[in-house]
Amino acid sequence: MLRTLRKAEYAELMILFFIQAAAMAIWFVPLGPILDAHGLHDIKPFAFAASGVAAFISPLMFGAMADRHVPPAKVLRGLAGITAVAMFIISTAIQQHWNGWLILLLIQLFYFFYSPMFSISTALVLARLEDAKKEFGPVRAMATIGWMAGALLISLMNLDRSAYAGYLGATFWFLVAIFTCFLPALPVPASAEHLSWHERLGLDALTLLKNSNHRVVFVTVMLFTIPLSAFYPYAPTHLHDLGFTRTSAWMSLAQVTEIIGMFSLGWLLANWKVKWIFACGLGIGFIRFALSALNTKPALLAGVTLHGASFALVYITAAIYLDQRIDPAWRTRAQALMTLMYGGLGNLAGYLGCGWWFNACTPAAGTRWPVFWGGIALLVVLVMVYFLSIYRTQGNGKLIKYAR
Repeated sequence: MLRTLRKAEYAELMILFFIQAAAMAIWFVPLGPILDAHGLHDIKPFAFAASGVAAFISPLMFGAMADRHVPPAKVLRGLAGITAVAMFIISTAIQQHWNGWLILLLIQLFYFFYSPMFSISTALVLARLEDAKKEFGPVRAMATIGWMAGALLISLMNLDRSAYAGYLGATFWFLVAIFTCFLPALPVPASAEHLSWHERLGLDALTLLKNSNHRVVFVTVMLFTIPLSAFYPYAPTHLHDLGFTRTSAWMSLAQVTEIIGMFSLGWLLANWKVKWIFACGLGIGFIRFALSALNTKPALLAGVTLHGASFALVYITAAIYLDQRIDPAWRTRAQALMTLMYGGLGNLAGYLGCGWWFNACTPAAGTRWPVFWGGIALLVVLVMVYFLSIYRTQGNGKLIKYAR
């Protein structure tokens, strides 16, 4: 009976990740081409950077709510429902050619509710696993498969450059909201009347940065996000320039190696030091952008494919690191702080900086892709140098539960 319940619980967690990641991909993967196709190219860097602005506020605030006030499943349900409505309105606005800056404002409001959701669902899933080091990778792989499914569905329905993609995404967010009704509620403290506004807003999570290794992990993920921010806005454009169509489907190649990375994490975390798992992910990130700089079809596809492995070895390892090294009472706030670091600081600097760099590399004759991707690859090298020189291995370098 216990084994049956355990399998059912695993299935619930996998379904949650699958539906949510599909909804995220349906919005995020075709966003750049959709804005271009509707004459909104000028707001594209700001539309992507809007997620960074929102991540400064909402992840910590809603993370503190999920840790102290309301069960995470209920918080996720409310956010998913609001996100669905917001996506429907944005899609209508794009389709009916509303003013571009008004559309940007709507996108900013959308991200306020969108930004905290994956950190909350990640914390919810980690709380229900017996051994996150072994179990989280395979469960999290379902999010990758969901992302692939969302991207492929967009291309199969020929919505790569269509505002109708947003209606499909809104449908998936409603499915997320409905599914959370079937998840058991995790316990939260009975009362939070004694909390200060500093604690209610989740700002006390910043104390986690006092630990030197915690700080290095947070900062490394944030810095790595800056070059990675070039991927979804500009890789589809590069694919299109080289003659590829249905770019959302080609972009899903990244999830192939991401899945491999997810299933490898259990073994890697048991046998490798955390430092070298991060270093491997950063190294693959450099190779990924260096291949794109070659500006050929095979090299670009190889670079796109390697993106997923790099993502998994850095971001998913960081999520598991936090679960293993941070006290459970801080679980959701720790994941939310990570979202603030990469989704706020990293994405804001990355989308705006990469947008500036793209314009600098795009004279009248067309984009100089080797220069563009070469500069991005150099940034990854600098991040790797920072991490390897600052991070200090403790003990055997493997994850130990609740070391503070």
